[in-house]
Amino acid sequence: MSHTTVLLTSLALFTALLPSVTPGADKPDSPKKREPVKLTDEALAIHKEALVFDGHNDLPWQFREKAELSFTRLDITRDQKQQGLHTDIPRLRKGGVGAQFWAAYVPVETRKKGTTVRETLEQIDVIRRMVRAHPDTFELATTADDVVRVHKSGKIASLIGVEGGHSIDNSLAVLRMYHALGVRYMTLTHTETLDWADSATDEAKHHGLTKFGEEVVAEMNRLGMLVDVSHVSADTMRHALRVSRAPLIASHSSAYALAPHPRNVPDDVLKLVAKNGGVVMVNFYPGFLSPEGARISADAYGVARELKKKYPDEKDFQAALEAWRKEHPLPPVSVHTAVDHIEHVIKTAGIDHVGLGSDFDGINAVPRQLEDVSCFPNITQELLNRGYKKEEILKVLGGNILRVLRAAEEVSKAAKG
Repeated sequence: MSHTTVLLTSLALFTALLPSVTPGADKPDSPKKREPVKLTDEALAIHKEALVFDGHNDLPWQFREKAELSFTRLDITRDQKQQGLHTDIPRLRKGGVGAQFWAAYVPVETRKKGTTVRETLEQIDVIRRMVRAHPDTFELATTADDVVRVHKSGKIASLIGVEGGHSIDNSLAVLRMYHALGVRYMTLTHTETLDWADSATDEAKHHGLTKFGEEVVAEMNRLGMLVDVSHVSADTMRHALRVSRAPLIASHSSAYALAPHPRNVPDDVLKLVAKNGGVVMVNFYPGFLSPEGARISADAYGVARELKKKYPDEKDFQAALEAWRKEHPLPPVSVHTAVDHIEHVIKTAGIDHVGLGSDFDGINAVPRQLEDVSCFPNITQELLNRGYKKEEILKVLGGNILRVLRAAEEVSKAAKG
């Protein structure tokens, strides 16, 4: 999230519990420091032509944390850098964003209070109200054709993704109601293993999915809701790939081979995603991009849990965690590092199976030259610098996820027959 520990009230959104990036040289990138990306007219022209389609943005959670679900307290028509946000309308426009999956996220801990479904509905409502509040900028999209139409009109196609299968409270009926409200993907787990699916960052109990987990995937296929395997264990990824009849996505995950963090996607799974026709959308969080960052951020899970036990008072817990963060800073990374992950997915799975999943406003640190939503053109430039052709770059920026969304719709139509 920003430079504050905004989300420390919940261990669920773990990235808010992890170390910030230390300023300095871009050491993890290569033995030689790579020069900053400089935008050219060619890259800007490609970017303007592209459908820039980001797989994951947590701005809706910020309306809960910073503004108590109020649009008057947080005015995104103005630059919100001073509020520590990565996202606002001026910077979305500068970044050329054409379509965005907004995350309807609530902490896994809400299960203990029995408020998970209510709070998820509130987050879906926030997204829908945000779109209505800014009709000149946003329009709700529920189909691939909607995305194309809205983008052509000059607005930002706004889609809804539920982040974490805990939000359905073990109910297919709740899943169906989310779909009726416009939700078009669901991440199968968040940071904790569920009754029906193993998380990447918790104890594995099911070796993937249970029978009910398979039913969830099947119902999502029937509805035309994308199955999202970010946050799930590698075994859950493989299991979902076996049972899904539609292409699936990882809405905000990077490559395990470059940064061995359990949140990232292993090479064998990348190859399975290619066979499935899906897409892995690369996350910009520094803790998922470099080997040392992955080690530190993975360690943070256990540290946070232990500190929570030791310091039941929230203020004491926050102070202890902040002290740990200062002692364990994440190494800095840049747009080059993020594009390394994009390129690894391309080399392993193919050009048709990679996209962008920034995780902006859900992360507490960012790469250089990917500080916020205005910076997407730097990815276009770096891909161009590495020799990728315009047609290939257009696929990475958004063409691939649009294709997957359309394919899921076709599977749904066939199922409903």
